[in-house]
Amino acid sequence: MKSEKKIGIALSGGGVRGIAHLGVLKALNDQQIFPNRLSGSSAGAIAGALYCSGHDPSDILEIIIQTNYFKFLRPAISWTGILKMDVVEELFLKYIPDNSFESLQIPLTVAATDIKRGRVVYFSEGALIRPLMASSCIPGMFDPIEINNKFYVDGGVLNNLPVEPLDGTCDYIIGVNCNHLPVEHTINNIKKLIERTVIMSMNYNVYSRKDKCDYFIEPKGLARYGVFDIKKSKQIFQAGYESALIFIEENPNIMELASLKSKAKSQ
Repeated sequence: MKSEKKIGIALSGGGVRGIAHLGVLKALNDQQIFPNRLSGSSAGAIAGALYCSGHDPSDILEIIIQTNYFKFLRPAISWTGILKMDVVEELFLKYIPDNSFESLQIPLTVAATDIKRGRVVYFSEGALIRPLMASSCIPGMFDPIEINNKFYVDGGVLNNLPVEPLDGTCDYIIGVNCNHLPVEHTINNIKKLIERTVIMSMNYNVYSRKDKCDYFIEPKGLARYGVFDIKKSKQIFQAGYESALIFIEENPNIMELASLKSKAKSQ
């Protein structure tokens, strides 16, 4: 009997825009396409962790809406950030109580940036929640996260689409970017200028890895949503869902993956 091939999905960072990943995962699952492995940076790491722990994408959306992650953040008395993330550890424990990579139903790799050594670090074993916090720790906004006497910030700083952990271990890689930047003819204030510049940098980081993906899904126009625009969660989820269905329709060969029956929990 021919062995089943493995599907890996890499999820980008992007703040609240990362909710689009849940819509994409929902669309893929509805078409019977299930990953064997996931990797993610920042918001992609959080979405991936909740999904890999067994939560349905639609249920994760409701968790995000009901809990409002950002209300858990507290001011930091520090020169390295204006907010502390430590309190969200309790929130993650509520939905990932075993707090370990080994307890996940689907293997996951989380990317974070070692700020002192200036390099990407991939976490895939041991305690899960601290690496999740590190991966989503926006520099300057949050205090760096300490793990084993090293300090980490957002994985998207150096790798916003961590396909490397999937390369060589998966037969097919699906990359998902939640920061599509529309053409913008008018930049009329400093906030828009900074946001657009940051997203351009993030996307350059992503597009340099696009060729490593067998399929690349990028919901259109998500950059119009702010990093903390939690009130638009349902619209962002739906944008991801609809974009994935359109992608499948335009790339029917992806349906070959559905026949692989690669849902990790069945292994």
